[in-house]
Amino acid sequence: MILLTDADGAFAVARARELVEAVVRRKPVAEIVYPPAFAHPRGVFVTLTEFGELRGCIGIPYPVMPLSEALEDAAVSAAVRDPRFRPVESGELADILLEVTVLTPPEALICPPAERWQHVEVGRHGLIVKAGSRSGLLLPQVATEYGWTPSEFLSQTCIKAGLPPSAWRESSCSVFVFEGQVFREQEV
Repeated sequence: MILLTDADGAFAVARARELVEAVVRRKPVAEIVYPPAFAHPRGVFVTLTEFGELRGCIGIPYPVMPLSEALEDAAVSAAVRDPRFRPVESGELADILLEVTVLTPPEALICPPAERWQHVEVGRHGLIVKAGSRSGLLLPQVATEYGWTPSEFLSQTCIKAGLPPSAWRESSCSVFVFEGQVFREQEV
């Protein structure tokens, strides 16, 4: 997996900002030429925070389209399509900080369910849990922000999926790990 450079990350954050502002202000967004790294299929999430609180977070976890397209979809969706929040309004834009997380492809944890916690590295891994029609995803930085242990991280991902916290211990539940490169806007 090719890592993005710091310059690519700064470009991704600036482009996400441009897309968020355009959709919120109902303005057209300029067509641009993306750096070469953005032609490769990658998963990506765009996270918006306002005064330190989550304001929107949407992404595409699997590498199903070029990073350029995934970034555009995630940025617009985080601003106006996150079902947990009302759409961002233009008066909020100055108070919102953006974060772009570019993902590695998720990989299934292949081990006995009771041992899954031993294969989750807090600060490195993000998680996806799936059971039946339910699934939940938490980015790698979430466990670090909350100070969770690997078991707590697994349980919280199950809760996000609408599953019992202990579902990760069941063979009917699949667990996937991924890593993410995180690029953030700087607070002014």
